[in-house]
Amino acid sequence: MNQTGFLRLGRDDPGDGPAGRHGAPAALGTGVFIGVASVLFLLFLAAYTMRMSAPDWRAIRLPWQVWLSTALLAAGSLAMADAARAARAGRARPARLAWCLGGLAAVLFIASQLWGWHALQGRQVSVAGNPAGSFFYLLTAMHGLHVLGGVAAWLLVTLRRGSGRGDAGAALRMALCARYWHFLLALWLVLLVVLRWLTPEVVRFLCGGA
Repeated sequence: MNQTGFLRLGRDDPGDGPAGRHGAPAALGTGVFIGVASVLFLLFLAAYTMRMSAPDWRAIRLPWQVWLSTALLAAGSLAMADAARAARAGRARPARLAWCLGGLAAVLFIASQLWGWHALQGRQVSVAGNPAGSFFYLLTAMHGLHVLGGVAAWLLVTLRRGSGRGDAGAALRMALCARYWHFLLALWLVLLVVLRWLTPEVVRFLCGGA
């Protein structure tokens, strides 16, 4: 497959083409989904902070794999953004390389998450044990499911590229995937801050109870 077979669009795409007709609804749909997911995680985090006040709450030491996961998710986000920029410029080879690297980083992120869970279980932190551990599994699993959804979207875009069909919207699809990946990274950073640094003492201080 030559470069133009992988990606045949650039700055000369007509504004009334497929990307122009479907770009606004696709961007709106992505934004709505991100908004709904954000509200869902806000509810989970609210439950997390309220549960911290219970006497059986015991903070857990996060596995070091969460930092590897952070690096992989950041790398994937940057790669997706690079792929989208290259696609808009009509540079097929850099777009293809960055796109593949982004997908690889996503798969490795999932693997690192499973590795981290295994490390926690080795320390006798189970899903049904300490509430802090239970919330760690819940929050990271929910985030992981959203990452898997992103991987599915990545695969759909990749397969469409491989078939040589629908080139007019390739840059748009890559840009929307990159936007979703930025959201996943931002969400992960929020979860990491909460899981690592939020304590019952901090919650009481912020709520005026200290």
